[in-house]
Amino acid sequence: MVNRDKPDLWKADIVRSVDMYNDWFINFAPKAFRDSRAKATQKVESALRLTRSLTLLRADFLQEHPQILPILRMSTCPPIARDRLIGLAGVQPNIVKCMEIDGSIPRRMHATALKAELEKIVAIIMRMVDPDIFVWLIPKSKPTRMQVARAATIVADRLCGAVADPIIRNAQERRQLASIGKWLEQRGYRASPQGKAVKFREMEPGTYAFRVNVPVTQEGGKQVNIPIDATIMPMSAKRDDFPLLIEAKSAGDFTNTNKRRKEEAQKISQLRTTYGRGTCLNLFLCGYFDSGYLGYEAAEGIDWIWEHRIDDLAKLGL
Repeated sequence: MVNRDKPDLWKADIVRSVDMYNDWFINFAPKAFRDSRAKATQKVESALRLTRSLTLLRADFLQEHPQILPILRMSTCPPIARDRLIGLAGVQPNIVKCMEIDGSIPRRMHATALKAELEKIVAIIMRMVDPDIFVWLIPKSKPTRMQVARAATIVADRLCGAVADPIIRNAQERRQLASIGKWLEQRGYRASPQGKAVKFREMEPGTYAFRVNVPVTQEGGKQVNIPIDATIMPMSAKRDDFPLLIEAKSAGDFTNTNKRRKEEAQKISQLRTTYGRGTCLNLFLCGYFDSGYLGYEAAEGIDWIWEHRIDDLAKLGL
């Protein structure tokens, strides 16, 4: 055990972990958000070009480019949530969800019925389009390049604001995994080839891989894959040894960790059901993880490494 059996150290580690997360957030989170907003701005500008600055938004166009629906929802006053659009337009939920999640149109729907549903969506969007953003629509005029750029930036900011937490969480996860990779490579480990599917039970000693699918058996016998952030085969591993499994976790406050700790408990339960009671899952923590969270994980037999003490990875046999 690395940290789960040392509750006398938890309080000091929590303080240091919070400080580390806050330092990263202040110095690097704004850039991560700006980078995402810049990409979103390009997508909005592309959508505006396709619709001729929203002057040619029709059902047939929406059918051809369903992926722009989230942009259109953020172009109204006020911005419309997905379920709110379904209610306002009176359309079938499946249509909106396909367009939003898959960027596609339901294939089995009759063309006439589909057109009618899309026309309802277009009618709501155009009725509620924000005139303070798209200033050229009322009264109708040709927009300037500056006006289009300003509108695209505002809509992109709305898009990113709606998913700000995932943007920050994904950036933090990338940074955490990069830290693990750097630590491993400084000790002679090598990454598995990118683009090649990794079979975690066939990894060679001294190798690691990120986001590996591990098959587990659920209740009822159904087999599914669960993603593991970092899978590492120690240098000293022998044939048929089980690799180390590490989940990178970060949290920007103390209030949202309860749900996640239950997900981790479910994951270790599935792993142990499939591969035996001796199976271990370790966490790589940075941020707001309090004693309640740590105690819960310890009770489930889950250990952890604090990112601010990354050299503790060596205690896992690496």
